[in-house]
Amino acid sequence: MLRPIDARVIVEKKVKQEQTESGIFLPDSVDEQAQVVEGDVIAVGPGSRNMNDGQPMPMDIKVGDTIVYTKFSATEIQHEGEEFFVVTERDIIAVVED
Repeated sequence: MLRPIDARVIVEKKVKQEQTESGIFLPDSVDEQAQVVEGDVIAVGPGSRNMNDGQPMPMDIKVGDTIVYTKFSATEIQHEGEEFFVVTERDIIAVVED
């Protein structure tokens, strides 16, 4: 498993498929206009370091959260044949609460 450092999270992008009236499934990549993406957090780093004492400042994000982040801010990585995204805390727009 991946362990992020600093104020980063590892995200598994939510796969959204829309179905047309004729029954054809469209992958979410069809919507090129979308500027934000939803994903599930699978790992959280310790947080950025406090400038005064060097201690990590805990993040508000936790494993299992569904987050919304800006599309072009994430770094795509492949690990053990799976696709993940690394997102910094400052690029997270919101946590989805049900």
